[in-house]
Amino acid sequence: MFFLAAKIFWFLLQPINLIGILLLLALIATAMRWRRLSLFTTTIAFLVVALSAWSSIGPVMLRPLEDRFARPNPAPQTIAGIIMLGGGMEGAINLKRGGYELNAGGDRLVETAVLARRYPEARIVLSGGNGSLVLEGEGDADSAPRLLEGLGVARERLVLENKSRDTFENAVFSREMVQPKAGETWLLVTSAFHMPRSMALFRKAGFDVVPWPVDYRTRGDEMPGRATDNPLDSLSATTISLREWIGLVAYWLSGRIDSPLPGPA
Repeated sequence: MFFLAAKIFWFLLQPINLIGILLLLALIATAMRWRRLSLFTTTIAFLVVALSAWSSIGPVMLRPLEDRFARPNPAPQTIAGIIMLGGGMEGAINLKRGGYELNAGGDRLVETAVLARRYPEARIVLSGGNGSLVLEGEGDADSAPRLLEGLGVARERLVLENKSRDTFENAVFSREMVQPKAGETWLLVTSAFHMPRSMALFRKAGFDVVPWPVDYRTRGDEMPGRATDNPLDSLSATTISLREWIGLVAYWLSGRIDSPLPGPA
């Protein structure tokens, strides 16, 4: 139920869909001669566009999430394994074409391949199924082996967790599959903005992991003001930041994590 509710709520609230809903309401209000409602919804739609695409609000909201967890320095000498969370591949394209096309989060795959070479004895958990309600797609755990094998990572090192639909299930299912032992070091690879929620969920699942953030979307010096990127990228940053902050609050209120802004222990 939580998964379904979260998907529906986010569908309605993400900026591009919210703009469309508001404009539809404005058209209906205009047809019904409800001028005040039409003006109100049109104004709100304009403000959503202005803030999302023409201001720096997205990067400003992303920055504290990306800065929350850092890679260990120095890096561990030895590790038991690497966990890569899905979200870096074009699942719909890969399902049809059988390839390994990457999206904006593809750094997760690249860094996992780099770590696999740095730690040749480590197991590699690829965690991620199809988390969409309506779209068909191949989970990253099914697509990623083709890429990693092509980059020289042996198939027998891979642990494929392809049932999870969200980060909560990533954590629970990964722990069930690998059964980590006390004293083992496991690296968690995911996008930097996604790391606070991911770390909190793995802790809650009883899986002690070390953060290894990748896929940074901010420079680290963003300030409130006009957008410093093109409108599409600014809109994307706003969408991502809203999803993460809403996700943190929702997971906290539902008891799935212990803090609305998890940080280093």
